[in-house]
Amino acid sequence: MTTSHDIARRVGISQSTVSRALRGDPRVAAATRRRVEEAARELQYVPNAAARSLITSRTNTIALVLADITNPFYPELVDVLHDELGLSGFRTVLLNDHSEGAGGSELTDRLSSGAVDGIVFLSSMLSSPVPRLVAGRGLPIILLNRELDEPEADVVVSDNYGGGALAAESLLKLGHRRLGLIAGPANTSTGRDREAGFRAALTRQGVQFDEGLRRESGYSHQGGYQAGIELLMGERDAPTAIFCGNDVIAFGALDAARRLSVRVPEQLSVIGFDDIAMAGWEVFSLTTIRQPLAQMGKAAARMLIERINSSEPLTPRRQVFPAGLVARATTAPAPPSAR
Repeated sequence: MTTSHDIARRVGISQSTVSRALRGDPRVAAATRRRVEEAARELQYVPNAAARSLITSRTNTIALVLADITNPFYPELVDVLHDELGLSGFRTVLLNDHSEGAGGSELTDRLSSGAVDGIVFLSSMLSSPVPRLVAGRGLPIILLNRELDEPEADVVVSDNYGGGALAAESLLKLGHRRLGLIAGPANTSTGRDREAGFRAALTRQGVQFDEGLRRESGYSHQGGYQAGIELLMGERDAPTAIFCGNDVIAFGALDAARRLSVRVPEQLSVIGFDDIAMAGWEVFSLTTIRQPLAQMGKAAARMLIERINSSEPLTPRRQVFPAGLVARATTAPAPPSAR
C-alpha cells in the first residue's frame, strides 16, 4: 500500500510536508501542493482515515442532521454540502432527527461521541434541544435554512420575511384580495418568518387578512392537500389565491384544486416558497419564491470549515441571502368578479 513516505520520496520533500499538503494546509506553497497531489494520483495513494484521526484528533467527517430525507427540498441542499465539504477533504453522514419528543439525548450522544468534527443542522424546530446540547459540549455547528433563539451559532438563511412579503405583494398586484395562507409549522423559524412577512405586506397595503382562510401544515404534500381541500370547500367564500409555506405544500394545494375541479390559475392562483427543482417541472410550473439553495449550502460549508480550523473563538455569524419571485403558470390576475 502506498504511504505518504512514498509520495515524499517521489517529490523529494519531507513526509511532514506531504501530510500538510494533503490536508490543505495553507502554509504549503501552491506549487508544492500540486506536485504532491499529482504524485498521490500517480501512486494511487489512499489516505488511511483511522491513522489520520489518531494523529490529528479529527475524523474529517461532518454530520448533516435533518428531519425528513423524503422531502425533496433536503436532497438538493445535501448534494451541495456533500460536494463543497468534499472539496476540503470532509466526508458527510446523514442523521435523521426524530428526537423532538424524546429530549434529544440519544441524538446528542451520537453527535458528541467523537465521530464527527462538525454538524450542519438543516431542519431544527424552534424548541429542538439538540443544537443547544451539542454546542454546549464544544462541537462546531451551523444552522442552515433555520434559526433558533439559542444557542448563538453560525446561521445561513434566506430572507424568509422578505420572501413572504414578496408573495403577498405579487398577489395584490394581480388584483387578488381574498387570500388564503397555508403556513408552515409555527415551531419553525421558516414558518414563523414567512407568515410574518406575508401578513405585514397585506397590512401595509390596507388589506385585512381573513383568519378563517389560514391553515397550518407540516412541510408535506399531504398537509398541503388537506389544507387546500378545507380552504376550497369551507363555509367561507373560497380564496382566489393561496400562499403556501413551501413548494411541497403548494404541490398538495394544487392537487386539492384538481380534486375539486378548481382551475389554476383561472380560478385560483398558488404561490410556493423555495423553488426546488420540481417546481420548474412542466407538470407543476409553480410560481414560487426562490431562495438560492446552492449558494446557501456552499456558504454554510465554508463557514463551518472555518470554525473547525480556527484556533481562536469566532463570533457567531449570520448570513442572509435575498429571496426572489419566480413567476410561472400557477398565478394570474384575479377573476374580474373577485377584484
